[in-house]
Amino acid sequence: MADPKYWVGFNLVTGIGPVKTGRLLKAFDGDLATAWNADPQTLRSAGLDRGALGNLLETRATLDLNAEMQRISALGITVVTLEHPDYPRLLREIYDPPPVLYVKGQLLAEDEWAVAVVGTRAATTYGKEAARQIAGGLARNGLTIVSGLARGIDSTAHRASLEAGGRTIGVLGCGLDIIYPPENRRLATQIVQQGSLISEYPLGTPPEGGNFPPRNRIISGMSLGTVVVEAGSRSGALITADRALAQGREVFAVPGNIFRRASQGTNALIQDGATPALSVRDILETLNLSMISQQQVARAIIPENETESRLLDYLSADPIHVDEIGQQTGLPISEVTSVLTLMELKGMVRQVGGMRYVLAREQGVEYMID
Repeated sequence: MADPKYWVGFNLVTGIGPVKTGRLLKAFDGDLATAWNADPQTLRSAGLDRGALGNLLETRATLDLNAEMQRISALGITVVTLEHPDYPRLLREIYDPPPVLYVKGQLLAEDEWAVAVVGTRAATTYGKEAARQIAGGLARNGLTIVSGLARGIDSTAHRASLEAGGRTIGVLGCGLDIIYPPENRRLATQIVQQGSLISEYPLGTPPEGGNFPPRNRIISGMSLGTVVVEAGSRSGALITADRALAQGREVFAVPGNIFRRASQGTNALIQDGATPALSVRDILETLNLSMISQQQVARAIIPENETESRLLDYLSADPIHVDEIGQQTGLPISEVTSVLTLMELKGMVRQVGGMRYVLAREQGVEYMID
């Protein structure tokens, strides 16, 4: 595993994002230290265009990587790279996972059971109350709440999770040394104590408008599903919903008054096929999370085995009978049945009747480099 300072170095280079980092990883057999010190011709052969190469050479000549890592550490921030075991598994599954996450607080294994709760900054009283009840109820059921620390629905969701004694993760569209909006500094401090703040952006990155749409893929990517509580027709929360759909994750929307602008986006989502979120139960049942505490215990004490991995290759959102699974895998029906029972206990699959099974959620797309 490469020293994280080289991952940080590439993350500071304008024009080198997830795709180009993936190309470098492939070209240098996963060794970013070698890539960082490579000569220009080798870097061109690895897929860097003229602009990215020029930026890399300039950054390399002026950046003190050790000093940058000390600056990060002095602020109580840790660096979690794509190859690190603490990198969120759900986020690693998306098409373009951020190569580097700056983390303040803790990312825990239990955060794999997470739901995003997002919405408009200009929230109504109805929207805030809906967000409070949904986020608080999910938190009380053991789910981590992911949101964007923005005004309105996001802030309400974070606070409700904290008040319920749950965990929450705030995903920022700026460096972690900048809290935006500034009035959420106290909330940010509370989140660090009971969850974490994360960002893919280096220290000093201002909260510019162009940073937030890419940030939204992290919110949805860390979550089993995304709940849009209240959103106008042009709300940024709809971008999060679009990213969730592209990632194969569930999208929920809270119905609203058809005469209010703040509900135009959520009502349109429902019209387009999003699951109406009328209660916490709707979300838990759709995501197969009604027994989340038991699922967490089961995964902790019963590690994934080779047979589970094999069965996952034959399961999808389309129901398949155990006999057909046995035929395709060549495994005895008794073994297939017993392993599927354990997988259901872990929340990995669901039985939909007649000994037919589906994945509990659609699996994400593998990390692609081209």
